[in-house]
Amino acid sequence: MNRFSIWLSAIRLRTLPLSISGIIVAGCLAEYNGVFDWLIFLLAILVTLSYQILSNLANDYGDGVKGTDNNDRIGPQRVIQSGAITPKSMLNAIRLNVFISIILTILLIFMAFGSENLLLILLFFVLGILSVIAAIKYTVGDSAYGYKGLGDIFVFIFFGLVSVIGGYFLFAKQIDHVTFLPAISIGLLSAGVLNLNNMRDIESDIKSNKITKAVKLGVKRSKNYHYFLVVGALISSFVFGVLYYTSPFNLVFILAYVPIIKHIITVKNNTRPRDLDSELKKLALSTVLLSLLLGVGHLF
Repeated sequence: MNRFSIWLSAIRLRTLPLSISGIIVAGCLAEYNGVFDWLIFLLAILVTLSYQILSNLANDYGDGVKGTDNNDRIGPQRVIQSGAITPKSMLNAIRLNVFISIILTILLIFMAFGSENLLLILLFFVLGILSVIAAIKYTVGDSAYGYKGLGDIFVFIFFGLVSVIGGYFLFAKQIDHVTFLPAISIGLLSAGVLNLNNMRDIESDIKSNKITKAVKLGVKRSKNYHYFLVVGALISSFVFGVLYYTSPFNLVFILAYVPIIKHIITVKNNTRPRDLDSELKKLALSTVLLSLLLGVGHLF
């Protein structure tokens, strides 16, 4: 594997589509309400991708130096774990990514609010800094919240509430009730993807003393928790479709329920954690599909 391919592996391309699901929904809702701006939309996507890549690199570094990524772990081998990238090189890449994330965040903020809305500029700059810190502190450091069973909460907040409600605010300069249910739905599904990952790694995480929500709950209860997250997301999106119904096309997002329900059945019947690895991609892509259909469907 050449150097470029190694870094692509570290970036974890398969995680990137899920990260922009909330921005897609926010953009569609903004378009429906006549406040959409293509430049804000594209910058918001770039900012979100930069945060996700930062999180992936920091996750590889944090789990790698702590020895959590080892031969017991199920799933793709990480680059520090394999020795393809040294911890020092990864740390330098993280620093570069932090710089890029901050620059993109500043560009997005000034494009959205100009230079006269000082309060909003400060608010969203602080929110951007918190996003950078959250991306790093998931696995890096002695107080990493991913090792304390708090990852699900942060994912729900940043992938759901901040992404959809905050993303919409960038366009409209106000909070709108129309964003609440989609934000909850995307947030719950994103937390479901993380929980699925933790369910897959439950045995190796126990050995490495990584206390995720799945480790705390155990196999059976973490499955029940997974049903709560995924079914809760379906209910939230369906209620959104009913409350804001204007035409049959609004409900096209229900098509995304098919792979999601199949996923729930697969998880229910699962007896080997390693078999859950293939479900990660399915649930992530199903979430992206739901966000696309829900957002675009709302426009007609």
